[in-house]
Amino acid sequence: MTPFVPVLLSGGSGTRLWPLSREAYPKQFLPLLGELSLLQRTWQRLDGLPCASPLVVANEEHRFMVAEQLKQVGATPSAMILEPVGRNTAPAIAVAALQAMSAGSDPVLLVLPSDHLIADEAGFRSAVLAALPAAESGALVTFGIVPAAPETGYGYIKAVPGAGLRAVERFVEKPDLATAEAYVASGEYFWNSGMFAFRASRYLEELGRSRPDILEHARVALAKARRDVDFLRLDKEAFAACPSDSIDYAVMEKTASAKVLPIDVGWSDVGSWSALWAMVEQDAAGNAHRGDVIAEDCRNTLVMAEGRLVALLGLDDIVVVDTDDAVLVAHKDRVQEVKAIVSRLKRDSRPQANLHRKVHRPWGSYDGVDRGERFQVKRIMVKPGATLSLQLHHKRAEHWIVVRGIARVTRDEEVFDLVENQSTYIPIGCKHRLHNPGSESLEIIEVQSGAYLGEDDIVRFEDAYGRTS
Repeated sequence: MTPFVPVLLSGGSGTRLWPLSREAYPKQFLPLLGELSLLQRTWQRLDGLPCASPLVVANEEHRFMVAEQLKQVGATPSAMILEPVGRNTAPAIAVAALQAMSAGSDPVLLVLPSDHLIADEAGFRSAVLAALPAAESGALVTFGIVPAAPETGYGYIKAVPGAGLRAVERFVEKPDLATAEAYVASGEYFWNSGMFAFRASRYLEELGRSRPDILEHARVALAKARRDVDFLRLDKEAFAACPSDSIDYAVMEKTASAKVLPIDVGWSDVGSWSALWAMVEQDAAGNAHRGDVIAEDCRNTLVMAEGRLVALLGLDDIVVVDTDDAVLVAHKDRVQEVKAIVSRLKRDSRPQANLHRKVHRPWGSYDGVDRGERFQVKRIMVKPGATLSLQLHHKRAEHWIVVRGIARVTRDEEVFDLVENQSTYIPIGCKHRLHNPGSESLEIIEVQSGAYLGEDDIVRFEDAYGRTS
């Protein structure tokens, strides 16, 4: 069997699992079950299948997190395609299909959102193997989930009666509760999982027939793409001009070649905190808790505690998510409305909508420990061998104190090393750089002082990650 090419879609913004998931660090990068993130689990569940190196389509802002997380689980993408703006799944899959065919082959693509959970991974692998022959023969196969309940948050697929892989009769929108109950009772409808298998050429052929405008913009965006370190950056102007549409609307609802394979593998798109609660291990009272949690007389609660002790007393059907800079308390029946909280934060220009207190960078991370008038304090971690850009600030000075490791400091024309308990001062307007020459992580405390402390007060002169001004 010719190896198929996994296409990992990682462009989501993750607002439905706020405050743990944020735009700058959405849910596909979170270890919601165990130690691996959803992205890493998506790749690892393909273990044992005849697949080639994956193609990844990701948000430009997430590029270093995608690369780092896939590296940690031994995945080496054949290409990491960066979207300058989100344009939904139809254009994203189009550029992946075009890239897959750029070497002259026409592989079967297995399209997988990177933010889903699947409990029965062996069953999923069996389903993939069952779908491949039809995909190789020209069908556009989607995986339909046997519904566990009359869910109103998913689209549905009505299949032609039969067994196994079968023709699609129609796709239907998210229904109201009464309609969903009728769908489930009929046994003919399945949840739309957003997972697909088809030849690259067949997808492009069908897209060209139904939405030639999307296909043309995808071609131009890829033709004008530029290489940047390990990434393939789509042309911003061409891709931004592309219409935004899903694969369901643009192709699957219009093609005569759609097939659906019903599967029952414990699938979830983890679209809400209540959906996560249903997937995780619970105690006898239905409570699922992670972190330092004490609960008395509570039932069917979900608590995600990142640091502090969280104590619950006499609560039923409540979700509590505690992070460094925000706490969510919600009834399980209302968690789908958390996006209204995120919208309000965005309207008020609150940073909690987009960023965690701890911000990840390609060289490591920084954590905003404290902030006041004309100062802020950060805890900075630099990975072994990593280097920050050569830069300067016009409006702030910095004081660095080494807590652990070795810091190689460039300060204008000086280059010197600092070790634990040593410090230095970076004046306003001084060109400076921080490098970790050691084999362990470097940790420093940085105290910034000045009239303006925004992250945009930075001029980069040299940068290993292509971020020079």
